[in-house]
Amino acid sequence: MADRRLTGAAPWLRVLVVYALARVATTLLIALSSALAPAEGRHGQDPSMLDYIAGWDAAWYREIALNGYPSELPVDASGNVQQNAWAFMPIYPWLARGISLVWPGAGAGSGDVWAVANAWAVAAALISLVAGFFACWGVYVLLERALDAQRALWGTAFVAAGPLALLFQVGYAEALFLAIAMWALVALSREAWWWLYPASILLAFVRPGELALSLTIALYGLWRILNRRARPIARREVVHILGVGAVGTIAGFAWPAIVNRVTGSPSAYFDTELAWRAGWIPGGAESFVPGEGWLAGARVWAGLWGIPQWAGYALLAVLVAAVVLLFLTPGVRALGIETRLWSASYLVYAALVLFPQSSTFRLLLPIAPLVAGALAAPRLLRSSRILMLIVFAVLQFWWIHAMYGYGNTYYLVP
Repeated sequence: MADRRLTGAAPWLRVLVVYALARVATTLLIALSSALAPAEGRHGQDPSMLDYIAGWDAAWYREIALNGYPSELPVDASGNVQQNAWAFMPIYPWLARGISLVWPGAGAGSGDVWAVANAWAVAAALISLVAGFFACWGVYVLLERALDAQRALWGTAFVAAGPLALLFQVGYAEALFLAIAMWALVALSREAWWWLYPASILLAFVRPGELALSLTIALYGLWRILNRRARPIARREVVHILGVGAVGTIAGFAWPAIVNRVTGSPSAYFDTELAWRAGWIPGGAESFVPGEGWLAGARVWAGLWGIPQWAGYALLAVLVAAVVLLFLTPGVRALGIETRLWSASYLVYAALVLFPQSSTFRLLLPIAPLVAGALAAPRLLRSSRILMLIVFAVLQFWWIHAMYGYGNTYYLVP
């Protein structure tokens, strides 16, 4: 069988083959979406690949690469902070700009704005493409430690060709964040502590969510202490756990501090983040309270769906219960402790800071190894796994076409 022959190859090659096939499939789905895109869609009829690459948040990253960050927060006539570039972190856009300098006509000092903009988009897509491969390779390594090679490869395929696979080909920082996070978990599983220090710092400046790694490290340390009889914990390990946790925590709060300092406003970062949810909440978002976003979201979505508010809260309670039960399933319990702790930590982070809107699925991409592992862990028939990939392809096209082919209303934002 093809999948059994493939598992006989080198691990990176197994992942590369699966990843390349997934990227071909996603490219075909983009072409189909473009062909079906209506005139009233986000990019009009027959949008190009660059339109998809540089759409939505990618435009903000490109703005940062070309013009940097504003020294003053933009406000409306009432003094409310508006959406601005400070919501996005610098490594991804600046890295893409650095790579794009080799593009003809897009070098330093070029006056051809469109050449620079297009070169940046190509470079950004290249970063996402390469980072996506390393992210999937990291997922494979994590799954193979807990499962056999064949099931680990299937789990990797579920990530590479999942409903959000477009993020491996467009100008979003998700692929780069996922790659660094997955290899940080690999380092943790191998107790390669020195790799975790730079990983924590890099994650903190790619996109929000690095604090989940700090929480993961803390929980891992607690787990090691509780299991010290079966697996003694050395003093140097305790030192590294405390050190990595401290470095990660400082790095995780560094960006808000930088934003506040540069703009001269002590609440600049939170005001900026609240600006992105203000359009969803009647009357706007006045303050940030950890966890309150999901309660507000339950009310908002209840209104959009035309159901009572109590029903919105009930659905939220069902969602929370489903997540808890997911961790109790045999498939998840078969995964490595690092994968489970990271997923739990990231979900805690998401529960505290996110507002559930159309971008929520994208923002939950970092828990992809948990979902993929849960699907791959059971010893299912090959036909069942192929059916899963077909379902994922349908969901992937729906997401691509809804968010990019249409994308013409506020609840169709990726």
